Amino acid sequence: MDNPGNDAALGHIQKLAAEEHRLLEQKTRTQDDEKRLQKIQVQLDQCWDLLRQRRAARETGHDPKDAHLRPPGVVENYEG
Repeated sequence: MDNPGNDAALGHIQKLAAEEHRLLEQKTRTQDDEKRLQKIQVQLDQCWDLLRQRRAARETGHDPKDAHLRPPGVVENYEG
């Protein structure tokens, strides 16, 4: 079954990941590049978190639409 919400999120993740890789491959990065790279990494963490929330909701019989994008301070402070 297709899930348009997840498809859109995965497309966004792919776009961010491509930009992240491009920046990481640069031999030298400007301060703006470093700031952008940090922002991308936070956004990627937020997107992956959102997908995990949706999956967990489906697996436990809840509505995946209730998942929400959590603030950077939440997703960046996870203890794995």
